[in-house]
Amino acid sequence: MIFLDNVSKYYPHEKVPALDEVTLHIAPKEFVFIVGASGAGKSTLIKMLTREEKPSYGKIIVGGIDYDYMKKRHIPHIRRRLGVVFQDFKLFPNRTVYENVAFTLEIVGVPTAEIKRTVPKVLELVGLSGKENKFPHELSGGQRQRVAIARAMARQPKILIADEPTGNLDPENSIEIMRLLEEINNFGTTIIVTTHDEKVVNLLKKRVVTIRDGKIIGDQVRGGHYDLDASRTKIEKRSLGAQPPKAAPAAPVAQVAPAPAPAAPTAPIKHAAPVAAQVAAMKAAKTAKVSAAQPTVAKSALKPAKPSASGSAVLEQMRRAKAADEAKPVAKRRKFIH
Repeated sequence: MIFLDNVSKYYPHEKVPALDEVTLHIAPKEFVFIVGASGAGKSTLIKMLTREEKPSYGKIIVGGIDYDYMKKRHIPHIRRRLGVVFQDFKLFPNRTVYENVAFTLEIVGVPTAEIKRTVPKVLELVGLSGKENKFPHELSGGQRQRVAIARAMARQPKILIADEPTGNLDPENSIEIMRLLEEINNFGTTIIVTTHDEKVVNLLKKRVVTIRDGKIIGDQVRGGHYDLDASRTKIEKRSLGAQPPKAAPAAPVAQVAPAPAPAAPTAPIKHAAPVAAQVAAMKAAKTAKVSAAQPTVAKSALKPAKPSASGSAVLEQMRRAKAADEAKPVAKRRKFIH
């Protein structure tokens, strides 16, 4: 949305630059506070964005438009995309609230019918419904600032720049104006606020960019605080850059030797045939030695022998004993196992 790359601004007869090599990126729908002491370069930065001033060198891109290639006749068109709210309101004292807001639409050629629809909606947005016919001197400081915001929002800009919007307001009205800007931001408008109001900055906790002597010395992206010397930013950087405490050394782990890798296949052995023949010969010799050690058995020895006479007598004796046992009563019989 907004990009400044190495932007510097030298005013005539000034020894030091108002902006010194400033690089800044603001994303769409972001809410950014730009803080710094008087003369730090905040107003110069705003004038660069509204094209009231040209940088001495560097690149500025706003809403996709490169300012290096923008003609002078295009400046009104870029300003219509920007809404600007000033510290001193810059209202027409002889015009009513309705006429002050409608004027910004008239100069860009918006039809009257559309103006009549738009102005009441914008006044309702800033909480000024019913104040359409009041003149600026009849309003409080907070109400006049609301008219200025309504006038800036009438063209529905994508970017709203508020240059010290609470500079002339009491603390209560300052908080109300900032809450209003926060609500507008919630609708999708990018908000850039330059301010010295420390309480408001610390209350909203938005992004805070700190400028000193024309240089950006701090950029708190979230939860920013009013920090002119950037001490908080330095502390955050140190905390982010600090290394965590070293952990206690772990107990040594026994290392297990890796299993040996399988041997690669060897190349085929030459003269394999003679070696195989030698092995076969050795087996044959061993077989012959074993067979020689065993006695030769005749085939006749393998035939079953005929029972001898003594064997027949034994069988006859067993038959007689069995017959005698059968002749006895059943209770006194013996059991023969053949």
